[in-house]
Amino acid sequence: MPQAAILVSAPYFTADELARIEDVGEVVYAGTPDERAALSEEARMGVRAIANKGHKTLDGAQMDLFPNLEIISQFGVGYDAIDVAAASARGITVTNTPDVLNEDVADLALAMMLAWSREIVRGDGWVRDGTWGKGKDLPLNRKMSGAPVGIAGMGRIGRAIADRCAGFGMPVHYTSRSAKDTPEGWTYHGEDVVALAEAVDWLVVAVVGGENTKGYLSREAIRALGPRGVVINIARGTCIDEDALIEALDAGDIAGAGLDVFYNEPHVNPRLIALPNVLLQPHQASSTVETRRDMSMLQCANLTAYFAGAPLPSPVN
Repeated sequence: MPQAAILVSAPYFTADELARIEDVGEVVYAGTPDERAALSEEARMGVRAIANKGHKTLDGAQMDLFPNLEIISQFGVGYDAIDVAAASARGITVTNTPDVLNEDVADLALAMMLAWSREIVRGDGWVRDGTWGKGKDLPLNRKMSGAPVGIAGMGRIGRAIADRCAGFGMPVHYTSRSAKDTPEGWTYHGEDVVALAEAVDWLVVAVVGGENTKGYLSREAIRALGPRGVVINIARGTCIDEDALIEALDAGDIAGAGLDVFYNEPHVNPRLIALPNVLLQPHQASSTVETRRDMSMLQCANLTAYFAGAPLPSPVN
């Protein structure tokens, strides 16, 4: 295998993840743009690959710091922080780590749906703080099974979520750029997210991130959900008009939301935090030991294959 100088471009890698990258080739550490710019010319000339993780922007200007850069291997299925067009224009290959996290993300989507509908967090608090022990019963909550669900974005993750919802007897509706091969009775709404929202009580946002899906769940679509509507977002914070969502939640125009992703995360809008009808999670959909291990292994498999001249497991461009 040719000698590979791999820039580790994020400070978020665990020791195990770094060890796997180091097994692929020589490693250069520069976790911030300032640290990259401060590298010597010799070090920058030697970089042929970037092992990237997280959601900090990696644009053409950053790529130009490394004249011999050939591949950017992203840890994660989402690559919206990477300017793929800029990479393609420079002959740089981009890869990601799809599929290995589908099940975990789908599990969390269903967990948030169940936790919201059955007030799991509030119930836990009542047991712990003695409210239940003082004779006060938790108010009746809401049945999830059998309610119509909409999947905004029937990709790999969307399909895994839909399959789980079908197991709860929920009629499945979905949007996608094209109709999918789905079980009989699932309803396709084209790319009309407003029509999707009108047809369901639960709407799960599972589209890819990036400029093309910014504000995908619009003010009109949120309004179309109605007073029983609940939004679940495991995609990207930018996929929802967050101001419109907050206004609808505050006014009772929709019933609630379960959110794993946000604008400007990890700095969540205080207005969201103050709302009692929202379940909040710290962008942890793929955060299991098993899945993060598999994501790391796939990231390194892409790097290894590239330097060996072998087919890439999961190219983006």
